[in-house]
This record gives sequence, structure tokens and C-alpha cells, in this order.
Amino acid sequence: MSSEPPPPPQPPTHQASVGLLDTPRTRERSPSPLRGNVVPSPLPTRRTRTFSATVRASQGPVYKGVCKCFCRSKGHGFITPADGGPDIFLHISDVEGEYVPVEGDEVTYKMCSIPPKNEKLQAVEVVITHLAPGTKHETWSGHVVSS
Repeated sequence: MSSEPPPPPQPPTHQASVGLLDTPRTRERSPSPLRGNVVPSPLPTRRTRTFSATVRASQGPVYKGVCKCFCRSKGHGFITPADGGPDIFLHISDVEGEYVPVEGDEVTYKMCSIPPKNEKLQAVEVVITHLAPGTKHETWSGHVVSS
């Protein structure tokens, strides 16, 4: 057994590494929606739509169609235009009125393009004009009404 003390630690050779070994390494992380396994929606909702897109949509013509499907838990659905053509996407934030749309409801709507390429269309300012006969309709507050 020798009584020699251990050799002193060597000073860092690089100036940027001074103090890095002395403190534990912690990193502040910004809150990310991906961290909670929630993917941010690329679709513009009423809250995220730009003012200019809202103005362009509100100045456009009013179209008629029929609700093809709508899923309240997913928050979206599709409208089949009365004049034919491809189905149009419908987001829950763009539904006006007190009823949740169901298959067969007649609706009026205006259209807005979906960024970033503006190739597809989204229905905005959707109003249910006639409830589908013989179906149960739910209000946004949860009450069920038979039509």
C-alpha cells in the first residue's frame, strides 16, 4: 500500500469545454406537440385560417350540397355537391348552427382552398338547411332530437 495521493486532474485542453464536466448537463426543451404523440393538423380551421382566406371565402358564391358523412369524434366529414364533382372536406369548426350534421342533411356552404398547394377545397360557413328525415340529430350540447 502506497501512501501517494492520486494524481491531480488534468486541466481541459480546449477553452469551450471549461465548466462542462463540472455541472450536470440539463437541457430546456420546448413544448412540442409531437412529444405527446399528437400530430398538428395541416388543415386550416376557423381559428388558424388567415384573414385574407376568410374574406375571399365569405365573398364567394353559396353552394348547395348533401352531407355525405360526418364524424363528431374525428371532427370532420364530407359534403357531396349538388352540381356533382368531387366531395368537399368539412371541418367541425366551420359548421354553423345548433345541430351536428348527419348523413343526408341538405347544407349550404362556401368554399375555401386548402394550403399549401391550394389544390383541394374545404367547405366553410356550412349551414344545415334541411335535416335528413327519419334520423336522430344531436345538438352540440348533446341533446338528441328526432326529425
